[in-house]
Amino acid sequence: MLTRRTLMLSAAALPLAGLVGKSVSAQTRSFFGIATGGTGGTYYPLGGMLAQLISNTAELPNTKLSATAETGNASVANTKLLSRGEIESAFAAADILDAAYKGIGQFEGNKVDNIRAIGALYPETVQLVVRADSNIEKFEDLAGKSISSGSPGSGQWQLLGDLVEAHGMSRDDLSEDFSSFSQSVEKIKDGNLDASLITAGAPTSSVTELASGHEIKVVPLNGPAIAKLQEKQPYYVNSILPAGSYKGIDKDVETLAVRAIWATHDSVSDDIIYAVTKALYENTETLGKVHPKGKEISAKTALESVSIPVHPGAAKYYKEIGVTK
Repeated sequence: MLTRRTLMLSAAALPLAGLVGKSVSAQTRSFFGIATGGTGGTYYPLGGMLAQLISNTAELPNTKLSATAETGNASVANTKLLSRGEIESAFAAADILDAAYKGIGQFEGNKVDNIRAIGALYPETVQLVVRADSNIEKFEDLAGKSISSGSPGSGQWQLLGDLVEAHGMSRDDLSEDFSSFSQSVEKIKDGNLDASLITAGAPTSSVTELASGHEIKVVPLNGPAIAKLQEKQPYYVNSILPAGSYKGIDKDVETLAVRAIWATHDSVSDDIIYAVTKALYENTETLGKVHPKGKEISAKTALESVSIPVHPGAAKYYKEIGVTK
């Protein structure tokens, strides 16, 4: 069980150490895990920061809550961890949680009815990243090119399939690579990969690192094909990657975004979920000091894009502060 390993706080959380702190003497210790994503995305650093925040500020009677962030394979894998009760909480995209709860898409015949929402976090931006000297200007230009879509069965992999279908293409038109964000940008650097499809909070560390040494561009995702995709996947909304998000990106880029959700399962106690929900939404200013996406997390939007049931512990907190759908 992930929850019973020796506690090791993520190194990504260390910047919070000087920003929050509370001494808590307790009779018992309760462990709380957060499944995140790969180190090249946004889930991992934010999860590490959130774990540190919870460990320092969450209040439970006679209990010390110790949180840790776990690297993972993001939305689909994290949802499956929750379905088996192998971790207390996880980050996942809104559309993946919806599909899991309904037992559709990649969860056909495997309905996950024990998942519960803690709250919405921030919009994850879809970024189709290529080298600036490539001749890829629009999605259709990927025909005959290589692109990383993440692990087969992942939310990222599913998105590429949906984009391909919406543009009247098939997966056979592309050469798919199943690398992580970090691995894919290394391959782009070396000229061994044409493009990487990355859905994460922007700026994304792996893309920032790529742009620091190579000229890049982010291909727009807009027009009639995208409208067709949105009919099938309404959780993907129109979004703008702002100019200046990365070195060399001098103009706004039209693209898509899907909201990240912090989820749990129905076996975690109401007291614990109430405590972690309160710890997050009453300390968003602290998260904003250590990562740009922290500034976009707000209790006011905590129930946006949430279609699965809200955990009673989180619902109690929202009722107290007057937040409703």
